[in-house]
Amino acid sequence: MRSSTLPVERGRVFREAWIAGVRKHYPGEPKPGYVTPWEETPEWERESATAVYDQVNAFIEATDGATAKLTRDQKGRFVALCWIGQIFKHFPDPKPAYVADWDELPKWQQETDADIFEHIEREPRQ
Repeated sequence: MRSSTLPVERGRVFREAWIAGVRKHYPGEPKPGYVTPWEETPEWERESATAVYDQVNAFIEATDGATAKLTRDQKGRFVALCWIGQIFKHFPDPKPAYVADWDELPKWQQETDADIFEHIEREPRQ
């Protein structure tokens, strides 16, 4: 794993990739919470962003970069599933929309999740 990258930086990379994806794919004006800057993001969400970044990074490293052969859908599904795990970790009884399966997510969110994975893939490895 990229040991020189601090947890806050990894979480910030994830959050910034999310915001970029939302701005690119969301139809119309996104909800303010979707594009809240890192500094104003709730602590549970910062922790979750770092955890999911680390899961994606570990997956990429465990496959020696063979994740590049995954489809965008497969990459996005992985991010979405990791995020659902974080929702269950932080909320004992989340709203169903917060833990919706891939096929139930709006297209903009699927595209954003795939963008996040691909952004992490492009991050330098040590």
